[in-house]
Amino acid sequence: MKKVFSNGFLHHDVRSIDDYPHQLLEMMVSMAPEGVDDPTCVVMSPGMYNSAYYEHSFLAQNMGIQLVEGRDMFVDKNFVYMKTIHGPMKIDVIYRRVDDEFIDPLTFRADSYLGVPGLMSAYRAGNVTLVNAPGTGVADDKAVYIYMPEIIRYYLNEEPILKNVKTYRCELEEDYQFVVNNMHNLVVKPVDESGGYGILIGSRASQEELEEFRTLISGNRRKYIAQPIMSLSVHGTFIESESVFEQRHIDLRTFSLLSKNKQFVLKGGLSRVALTRGSLVVNSSQGGGSKDTWVLEQ
Repeated sequence: MKKVFSNGFLHHDVRSIDDYPHQLLEMMVSMAPEGVDDPTCVVMSPGMYNSAYYEHSFLAQNMGIQLVEGRDMFVDKNFVYMKTIHGPMKIDVIYRRVDDEFIDPLTFRADSYLGVPGLMSAYRAGNVTLVNAPGTGVADDKAVYIYMPEIIRYYLNEEPILKNVKTYRCELEEDYQFVVNNMHNLVVKPVDESGGYGILIGSRASQEELEEFRTLISGNRRKYIAQPIMSLSVHGTFIESESVFEQRHIDLRTFSLLSKNKQFVLKGGLSRVALTRGSLVVNSSQGGGSKDTWVLEQ
């Protein structure tokens, strides 16, 4: 974008995001195990077939640290080592981009080839730091969204600045009855999925799809929440296949870091865009694209 719209950057004082890899590395170093003054940090990736591999390699390269996969590491006496041409090198901090259930076949999924046998033992012994810590994915459970106002009040003693979207927990009888009777006006989401999978947008679903979802919900009510269909913002988007600009729905993703004694919020962001005409699903795994989001100095 800097090359294509260089004048836009010059005349609008766009805040730089170049320091994000440096900020991430500083955060990783600050999380090193007790007594480690010069930690060895790595980025752990599932490998080149992962859809975000370009990001894993970009971050590792810009932080000046190694990009590794599970097969590049091993555990000995509760310490994690990386295989190198000069012999084993102890690892102190791992920025993992591998899901919890795959990181250690001795603790989680025994059929995982992406993890490191014994990694959790080293973690429990305090000899290696995992960023993010195992279990933090609980925040991705969409049912947690319902409790955010109370979480803010309890931990920060503040009132939420942004209002919550009304959210129905199908686990509750009253909410469940409302959802099954008004599904055509709601978005139904599984609490444990990501990437836009398993979502039903009621206003665009057929009668057969609505009935199928009613059956799915009744079989596992804890698994689903529902919300009113929100009107996402739209943005002019170049559609390459038709060589035209058209409006497409977008949402915004921000990036923040938290360490022992530091907080950092990136002065920029990523606008995800639904490239299919009329679609409200912006996830890249569902054919969505992305746009740079600029934050200006003034």
